[in-house]
This record gives sequence, C-alpha cells and structure tokens, in this order.
Amino acid sequence: MVTEEEVMDALRTCYDPEIGLSIVDLGLVYRVEIDGEKVKVDMTLTAPGCPLQAMIAQDAHAKILALSGVKEAEINLVWDPPWTPDRLSPEAKKYLGLE
Repeated sequence: MVTEEEVMDALRTCYDPEIGLSIVDLGLVYRVEIDGEKVKVDMTLTAPGCPLQAMIAQDAHAKILALSGVKEAEINLVWDPPWTPDRLSPEAKKYLGLE
C-alpha cells in the first residue's frame, strides 16, 4: 500500500509553472487520505481564479496514479482555509525572498 510520504514525494514533482515551486513547497496540499488503492488529496491554489488550476490538478492526479499500488486518485480543490504565504516551506520563502 502506498504511504502518505510517497504521495507527498510524488506531489513534490508537481510545479506551479508561474512561480516555479512545487505545490508541496507552496503549502497547497492540505490533506492526503489513503484508503487501500485509493488516494484522495485536498489541495488549494494561491488564488481561486488561477487560470492554471485544471492543469495543476491534472498533473497532481497523474503523478499519484503513477505510484505503485494506486488504482484511483481524487484531487479536491478546496478554498477553505484560504491559502496564505504562511504555508510556504522555508525553502520556498527563501526562493521568493520572503525570509
């Protein structure tokens, strides 16, 4: 069975193309739930009107489905709580000059 760490590692390869950072470093992944061969992810984006939301969600979906032991993946875009820069990883803050 796939682990949450494996899912998060896969999601670290999904990038926001406008910012150039992974969705994990941006703090966009809120929850990972694993039920056997099914993985559900709740994630957000930096802004509700993001024109790349479908592309980013599809990329995350594909990366999770590529993991061994995963037969089904569900990506839920959520807006509550709203994303804030406080969710950035230390590396992302440094990259963006916010440190």
